[in-house]
Amino acid sequence: MPTDLYRFPIPDQLWDRTRDEFGLPSLDQVRERFTAAQENPEPVMRRLSRVFIGEGTFCPGYQFQADMTLNPVVMGLFEQAFGLRIPHNYFALWMMVPSPALAGRRPVDLLASRDPASLQAALDQLRANVAA
Repeated sequence: MPTDLYRFPIPDQLWDRTRDEFGLPSLDQVRERFTAAQENPEPVMRRLSRVFIGEGTFCPGYQFQADMTLNPVVMGLFEQAFGLRIPHNYFALWMMVPSPALAGRRPVDLLASRDPASLQAALDQLRANVAA
């Protein structure tokens, strides 16, 4: 993946592809869903990966499982990205683009892995690209 990918605004095509492949509900829509299912959705809401597009805040659908719980692999990666000070939008970009550190596969395609160590290592490499 070219390093300069993290130097420019993220193209709208990425958000379109994320929406088409996984869904990209607004933060308000996600809050409504969680409020309907839980008495206090705030602990879950604080853990969400969010992207900021134009004037809105959205939640990439790859972080949700079929039962609307949060995918533990994504949550672990997002917490790691937060600790590495990788912005939300760049985390979402990283999830969706092929990574040389993952033999050209997209991180999002490896979420079913029982051992997320390769994803964690690839995310560590991303920090150097974002900081450079």
